[in-house]
Amino acid sequence: MTQVGFIELERAEKAKHLCRLAERFFAEGKRVLITVQDQNQAVTLDRFMWIWDKKSFIPHAYDNGSVECLDEPIVIATGEHNSNGATVLIMGQSCSLDFVRQFSQVIDFAETYDAALAEKARHRFLEYRNAGFNPHMYQ
Repeated sequence: MTQVGFIELERAEKAKHLCRLAERFFAEGKRVLITVQDQNQAVTLDRFMWIWDKKSFIPHAYDNGSVECLDEPIVIATGEHNSNGATVLIMGQSCSLDFVRQFSQVIDFAETYDAALAEKARHRFLEYRNAGFNPHMYQ
Protein backbone atom coordinates (compact mmCIF):
# COMPACT_ATOMS: atom_id res chain seq x y z
CA MET A 1 0.00 0.00 0.00
CA THR A 2 1.29 3.43 -0.92
CA GLN A 3 1.96 5.73 2.04
CA VAL A 4 1.31 9.39 1.23
CA GLY A 5 2.60 12.15 3.47
CA PHE A 6 2.49 15.92 3.24
CA ILE A 7 5.13 18.34 4.49
CA GLU A 8 3.93 21.83 5.30
CA LEU A 9 6.01 24.62 3.77
CA GLU A 10 5.54 27.99 5.43
CA ARG A 11 8.16 29.56 3.13
CA ALA A 12 9.10 29.04 -0.50
CA GLU A 13 11.95 26.64 0.29
CA LYS A 14 10.89 23.54 -1.59
CA ALA A 15 14.30 22.93 -3.19
CA LYS A 16 15.95 22.69 0.22
CA HIS A 17 13.32 20.18 1.36
CA LEU A 18 13.69 18.15 -1.83
CA CYS A 19 17.43 17.88 -1.16
CA ARG A 20 17.01 16.96 2.52
CA LEU A 21 14.46 14.29 1.73
CA ALA A 22 16.50 12.85 -1.14
CA GLU A 23 19.56 12.70 1.11
CA ARG A 24 17.60 11.02 3.92
CA PHE A 25 16.07 8.37 1.67
CA PHE A 26 19.44 7.75 -0.04
CA ALA A 27 21.00 7.18 3.41
CA GLU A 28 18.24 4.60 4.04
CA GLY A 29 19.23 2.80 0.83
CA LYS A 30 16.05 3.73 -1.06
CA ARG A 31 15.76 4.77 -4.70
CA VAL A 32 14.10 8.14 -5.20
CA LEU A 33 12.30 9.90 -8.02
CA ILE A 34 11.78 13.66 -7.76
CA THR A 35 9.25 15.22 -10.11
CA VAL A 36 9.48 18.86 -11.12
CA GLN A 37 7.40 21.08 -13.37
CA ASP A 38 9.71 21.70 -16.31
CA GLN A 39 13.24 21.58 -17.68
CA ASN A 40 14.18 24.87 -16.01
CA GLN A 41 13.24 23.53 -12.57
CA ALA A 42 15.02 20.25 -13.30
CA VAL A 43 18.29 21.93 -14.29
CA THR A 44 18.08 24.32 -11.34
CA LEU A 45 17.47 21.49 -8.85
CA ASP A 46 20.21 19.39 -10.46
CA ARG A 47 22.72 22.19 -9.90
CA PHE A 48 21.40 23.02 -6.42
CA MET A 49 21.81 19.40 -5.26
CA TRP A 50 25.57 19.66 -5.82
CA ILE A 51 26.01 22.83 -3.73
CA TRP A 52 23.14 23.10 -1.23
CA ASP A 53 25.14 21.68 1.69
CA LYS A 54 28.93 21.52 1.60
CA LYS A 55 28.91 18.46 3.90
CA SER A 56 26.42 16.60 1.74
CA PHE A 57 26.71 14.35 -1.28
CA ILE A 58 23.55 13.38 -3.14
CA PRO A 59 24.27 11.13 -6.14
CA HIS A 60 21.66 11.95 -8.71
CA ALA A 61 20.87 12.51 -12.36
CA TYR A 62 18.42 14.60 -14.33
CA ASP A 63 16.48 12.33 -16.68
CA ASN A 64 16.48 14.57 -19.74
CA GLY A 65 16.11 11.63 -22.11
CA SER A 66 19.74 11.60 -23.19
CA VAL A 67 21.26 9.81 -20.19
CA GLU A 68 20.69 6.32 -18.83
CA CYS A 69 19.25 6.62 -15.31
CA LEU A 70 18.58 2.99 -14.46
CA ASP A 71 21.47 2.76 -11.97
CA GLU A 72 21.01 6.20 -10.41
CA PRO A 73 19.76 6.17 -6.79
CA ILE A 74 18.08 9.57 -7.23
CA VAL A 75 16.53 10.86 -10.43
CA ILE A 76 14.99 14.24 -11.23
CA ALA A 77 12.25 14.07 -13.88
CA THR A 78 9.74 16.34 -15.55
CA GLY A 79 7.28 13.61 -16.47
CA GLU A 80 5.66 10.53 -15.02
CA HIS A 81 8.42 8.06 -15.84
CA ASN A 82 10.18 6.02 -13.16
CA SER A 83 13.46 5.52 -15.00
CA ASN A 84 15.44 4.25 -11.98
CA GLY A 85 12.83 1.91 -10.46
CA ALA A 86 12.37 4.18 -7.44
CA THR A 87 10.19 3.15 -4.52
CA VAL A 88 10.00 6.72 -3.15
CA LEU A 89 8.36 9.59 -5.01
CA ILE A 90 9.02 13.16 -3.89
CA MET A 91 6.64 15.45 -5.69
CA GLY A 92 8.08 18.82 -6.54
CA GLN A 93 5.27 18.71 -9.09
CA SER A 94 2.02 16.85 -8.53
CA CYS A 95 1.41 13.55 -10.34
CA SER A 96 -1.57 11.44 -11.31
CA LEU A 97 -3.04 8.95 -8.86
CA ASP A 98 -2.16 6.09 -11.21
CA PHE A 99 1.49 7.12 -11.17
CA VAL A 100 1.50 7.60 -7.38
CA ARG A 101 0.27 4.01 -6.92
CA GLN A 102 3.58 2.70 -8.32
CA PHE A 103 5.51 3.82 -5.22
CA SER A 104 5.61 2.56 -1.64
CA GLN A 105 6.19 6.03 -0.22
CA VAL A 106 5.12 9.41 -1.59
CA ILE A 107 5.93 12.87 -0.26
CA ASP A 108 3.84 15.87 -1.30
CA PHE A 109 3.93 19.45 -0.09
CA ALA A 110 1.34 21.77 1.44
CA GLU A 111 2.65 25.21 0.50
CA THR A 112 0.79 27.26 3.10
CA TYR A 113 2.73 30.45 2.36
CA ASP A 114 0.54 30.95 -0.72
CA ALA A 115 -3.28 30.75 -0.53
CA ALA A 116 -3.73 29.32 -4.05
CA LEU A 117 -1.04 26.65 -3.56
CA ALA A 118 -2.46 25.77 -0.14
CA GLU A 119 -5.89 25.26 -1.70
CA LYS A 120 -4.41 22.98 -4.37
CA ALA A 121 -2.68 20.95 -1.64
CA ARG A 122 -5.98 20.57 0.25
CA HIS A 123 -7.58 19.36 -2.97
CA ARG A 124 -4.79 16.78 -3.53
CA PHE A 125 -5.07 15.64 0.11
CA LEU A 126 -8.78 14.94 -0.42
CA GLU A 127 -8.08 13.17 -3.73
CA TYR A 128 -5.59 10.89 -1.97
CA ARG A 129 -8.07 10.20 0.82
CA ASN A 130 -10.88 9.46 -1.65
CA ALA A 131 -8.54 7.09 -3.54
CA GLY A 132 -7.89 5.14 -0.32
CA PHE A 133 -4.34 6.31 0.41
CA ASN A 134 -5.02 7.65 3.93
CA PRO A 135 -2.61 10.62 3.62
CA HIS A 136 -1.07 12.25 6.69
CA MET A 137 0.76 15.43 7.58
CA TYR A 138 4.36 15.17 8.80
CA GLN A 139 5.22 17.22 11.85
